[in-house]
Amino acid sequence: MKTLTKAQLLQRTRWCILFIIAGLAISGITAFPLESELAYFNNHLGSFPAILQPWLRTVYHGLSQTNLHYPFLSYGTDWLAFAHLMLAILFVGPLLNPVKNIWVIQFGLIACLLILPLAFIAGYIRHIPFFWQLIDCSFGVVSAVPLSIAYNNIQKLERYQFN
Repeated sequence: MKTLTKAQLLQRTRWCILFIIAGLAISGITAFPLESELAYFNNHLGSFPAILQPWLRTVYHGLSQTNLHYPFLSYGTDWLAFAHLMLAILFVGPLLNPVKNIWVIQFGLIACLLILPLAFIAGYIRHIPFFWQLIDCSFGVVSAVPLSIAYNNIQKLERYQFN
């Protein structure tokens, strides 16, 4: 097994963190125009697997009717979007100084783990289809991969500082 240099470890760590920042930023930005996005999907349902089509139709109908009669409820998803953007900014710390800010990576790994019970418990209570709960869980599982790589690399970088 080849030993990576400090520069290589730092570069790989930063790429992993940039992936997380990009994912959080995209999640945040796309949470603002939910009704418009769902309207587009609803108009192109044939592009989706048959199992998703009724669910997307139901979600669009529910959101459009809610926004028509109770638009203030969407303020909650505005805050959700804002939180995603703030979390993306949080990861700038380890991007700049991974060793000093390893706690942010640990926080991210804990958040990835906690997505699973939230998706299954809240998904069940809110009558979210199981396949959609699995899609929600995939965000935690997928994000845990680059965060784990970053965490392991940061531990190696830490050893470079003490040698």
